[in-house]
Amino acid sequence: MIRGIIALVFRCKITGGDLTTTDDTADYDWATAAEVSELAGEAYAIRVRNALEDGQPPAIRAHDGRQLV
Repeated sequence: MIRGIIALVFRCKITGGDLTTTDDTADYDWATAAEVSELAGEAYAIRVRNALEDGQPPAIRAHDGRQLV
């Protein structure tokens, strides 16, 4: 069986309020672009770094769940 993985990264802007956890979010953390590579595997870190780049169109990438393919 082939398993598909969809990883979505959204670029957001803080408009107010306080960060809290919900049923969908168990934890959160702030990280710089450089720290993302230490916190996430290659296949996910590249998506976050791309989202932080102003003016760049969305990128579609294939990966095996850990590394880009």
